[in-house]
Formats: sequence, structure tokens, C-alpha cells
Amino acid sequence: MTPIRIRIGRGGRGRLSARILAGQLAILALTGVIGFALFAFAQRSALDRTYEERAVAIARTTAADPQIRRAMQDGSDDAARTGVVQAVAERIRQSSGASYVVVIDLHGVRHSHPMAQLVGSPVAEPVVARDGRPHVGTDQGATGRSANGRVPLYGPTGELVGEVSVGIPEHDVLGELWHELPTFGLYAAIATALGAAAAYLLARRLKRTTFGLELEEIAGLLQDREAMLHGIREGVLAFAPDGRISVVNDEARRLLGLGTALGSTLEETLPDGRLRRALDGTLTGTDISVLTDEHCLVVNRMPVTLHGRALGAVVTVRDRTELVGLLRELDSVRGLTDALRAQQHEFTNRMHTLAGLLDIGAYDDAYDLAVEAAGTGQALTESVRGRIGNPLMVGLVVAKTTVAAERGVWVELDDDSALGEDPPQLPRLLTIVGNLLDNAIDAAGDGPPPPGGRAVRLTLTEDAAGTTVRVADTGPGIPPGAHDSIFEDGWSTRPDRGTARRGLGLALVHRLVSRHGGTVTVSEGTGAVFTVRMPLPHLVSAGEPKTLRTGSAGGDR
Repeated sequence: MTPIRIRIGRGGRGRLSARILAGQLAILALTGVIGFALFAFAQRSALDRTYEERAVAIARTTAADPQIRRAMQDGSDDAARTGVVQAVAERIRQSSGASYVVVIDLHGVRHSHPMAQLVGSPVAEPVVARDGRPHVGTDQGATGRSANGRVPLYGPTGELVGEVSVGIPEHDVLGELWHELPTFGLYAAIATALGAAAAYLLARRLKRTTFGLELEEIAGLLQDREAMLHGIREGVLAFAPDGRISVVNDEARRLLGLGTALGSTLEETLPDGRLRRALDGTLTGTDISVLTDEHCLVVNRMPVTLHGRALGAVVTVRDRTELVGLLRELDSVRGLTDALRAQQHEFTNRMHTLAGLLDIGAYDDAYDLAVEAAGTGQALTESVRGRIGNPLMVGLVVAKTTVAAERGVWVELDDDSALGEDPPQLPRLLTIVGNLLDNAIDAAGDGPPPPGGRAVRLTLTEDAAGTTVRVADTGPGIPPGAHDSIFEDGWSTRPDRGTARRGLGLALVHRLVSRHGGTVTVSEGTGAVFTVRMPLPHLVSAGEPKTLRTGSAGGDR
């Protein structure tokens, strides 16, 4: 079977990948800028904490100086004390690079300051080191904005005598930050470049995955696919390369009895049988006939490839239930027409003979011939009616007998046959008897005649438990080893004849019998014997089947 090959146009090449790449780059740029800003703020906070800790360290160094401790505890000469404290504090400030080193007593009076005019003046804020712990923060003082650290100041005896406040100018913090930002910017640029490369590769991969289609084209194809799949009166299934169902339309669900099938395999949704083998490709060929409980289906499977790559398969399922029934009825009518035409020729010959006898005056011979011709058909009908009480079954057996006679096959109703006027499951019995007789007539009529002649023997019996149908023929019989497969739809030893497809009659019989609790057996070897046992309806629980209208089904063997 020729696989389906898909070719996709390359219109608008690069548009989708360019749009994806542009979108990814915009996202990367935006996230890069936001990340850079957040990182800068985080680094500024870290630098503030670092310089605050540095200010605390300088303040502790100042508070540990012996001269300042003695001078601040000895308050006899304020001028001398202030001079010592100012000299030592300025020396520490200059050596540490701090913006100010201020020594404050417990009354809040400055004893040192870079601005000499502020020495001896009180500070605006309270002395916070009374709790004995260091304090950090940001100070907006006379020297500008600074990272501030304050520690308590103790005298030589361990008595709290004040606090030391140290500030580091903010421009030192900003300078350190500006010094580190180029490195951060380089990292951000490298990350953006790697992201852009990944976005470019992703865009190319998406472009290949979508076979060069643009987003608008993909959306249009999806809409067209949904409208087509659910608008056609034909079942459609699509399978992924791993065998899972990827597409199933409403008609396929109805014909195959599928529920939630998407994403499942055929093994998970259908039992083993001819239908599953036709769907999964085990059965090859075109227009594969499959008989289900309710439908006669025609299945076609096509593998799908694109640029040499296998994409799975597409299966179409068509409902041919009514069509096959009509074709089989048409074939039956053709058989009856041929039989009537042959009987017309025979009747014409007898009329010519009768006219000749009358012309020559052989009236007794003419009378005997007319009586014989009139009684032949009536005798057959009466013989059948003597054993079968239902007129529909009588008509079926007489019609099959007439058709078989024109093919040189003698249909005999067994003397043990006995069927009432209203046998149980009559419609199904008509279908079963009709199909089995057709198969037997076809089998007996093929090939050279056996020594005893071509014959078919029909037995119909009825008892308290059900009905038995037995059909035996003198044909070649069932091939060895075919006992388990003869009832599969499509099995036949003979080619299709005209419009009627082979391999459906026995399958239909088997399904009818199985669904209603009956059994069907067949003998192997020369001369097949089919035996069907149908129980009474109240002995089994089964739903009413939807069967094919068969008429003369034509042989399956």
C-alpha cells in the first residue's frame, strides 16, 4: 500500500523563528535589566552593612584607646581633657579614612569633631550606647550622609563615661558599588548572550517541529481538521509512531464502539480479533471487510511519512452494513432470476412437447405429461410443508431447492426434520439456514460430481430446550487446520463473485449464534457438516442484535 507523503510549503520562511527569537530576547533583556537592578540594590545594602561594621570597628578601636578612656573619666580640667580627646580622635580619623570620629560624654557633649567649632556643643540625638551595645545606621550629620557606628565608652575603672560615634562617608560606599557594577554588568551580558543563543536554538527546533508553518497557519489547520473530522460520515483514526491513538472522530467512535481512546493503544481499547488486526496493520490490503456485532465495515490503513520520517498511520472506516445487505439481496435475486429463466426454458420445452403430442393425436400421452408437470412443484412444496410448519421457512427451503436444482445440486430435507409453525428466534433461524444452505450449495456445486451426485442434506429439529440446524454437503469439505478460522469474517476459499463479497456468511452465522447463547460446530474432511444449536430465548440473556439482510449470501468456502 502506497504510504501518504506530506509536503509542506515554505512560505514566510523564518517569520516564526524570528518572532520567537525576538520575544525571547525581549524577555531576556527585561529580566536582565530587572536582575541587574535588584542585584545592584542588594549589593548596595551589603556594602552599607560592610561599612557600618567597619565604622563600628573604628569606634571600638577609639573607645579602647587608654588616653581617651582616662581623659573622659577624669573630668577635672575640661579644656585639657577635650584637647587630648580631640587630638587622639583626629589621628584615628585621618588614619582610618572616616568622615568623623566623635567622642561624646553621657550629657551628649562633643569632645571631638572634625569641625573644631562643634567641639563642646551638644548633639541633637540622645546617647544610645547607655545599653552597653553597639549601634549601626545611616547618619545625616554636619559632614554629610555617612554609614554610622556607635559603641559605648568605658573609663579605666570600667565605668560608662560616654560613647564613640564614627561615620564613613557615603561616597566611599557608592564608589565601591560603582567599582563592582561593571563586573556585574559583564556577568549579566554573558547570561543574556547564552540565553539568546538558547532562544535561537529553541526557535529553530520549534520551526522544524512545526514543519515551517506559521502560528496563524497552525491555528487554521487545527480548525480545518476539526471541521473535517467531525463533519464527514466516515470513521477516521490516526496513530502516532508508537501505536497510540492520536486522532479519532465521532463516526469512528460510533462504528467501533470506542470510548475515551485518545492516547491509548489498540490493545487497551479493543479485544483481539479481525477488527484489531485490520486497524493495526497486521492484515494488509485495501478495503478489508470486517464484521462486528452491529456493522459491516470496510477498513483501509495508510502509513504516513514526511521527508522520509514515519509519522504513524491513518485509518479510515466506512459503514457498509446496508450496502452489503442490498448487494447480497441483489445477488440472491440474480440467482432466483437465473433459476426462473432455466425453468422457463424447461417449461417451454414441455409445452412444445405437449403441443406435438396433441397434433399427432396422442392424447393419453399428452395428459400424462401435463399431470406430471403440474405435480412436480406441488409435490416438493407439500413434502417440505409436511415437516416444517412455518411458511417463511418453507418458502426459504423451496426457493433454495429450486436454485440448487438448476446448478445440478439436490437439496434434501431429512425425514427426521420437524419444525413448528412459530419456532423461537425465527428471524435468526432464517438467516442461519439461508447462509448455511448457500455455502453448502456452492461447495457441492464446485468441481466434478461425486459418485452419488451433488447433494445437500438439511435437518431442522425442535425440542423443549431449543432448535437444531444441521446442513451437510458433498463438497470438498473444510481444509485441514482451518477449523478455528472459518468463522472469521473475510475467510473464504473462493474469490469474490460479482458484487457479493466472500467471507461474511459464516461469520454472520457465528456471531448470531454466539450472541444468543448457541453453539456452532463443523466437521473437517470431505463433505462438511455444520451443526447449529439455538437455545430458547428465556434460557439466555442477550440483547437484540442488528443483523445484515442476507437473502442468498453466496458461499464463503
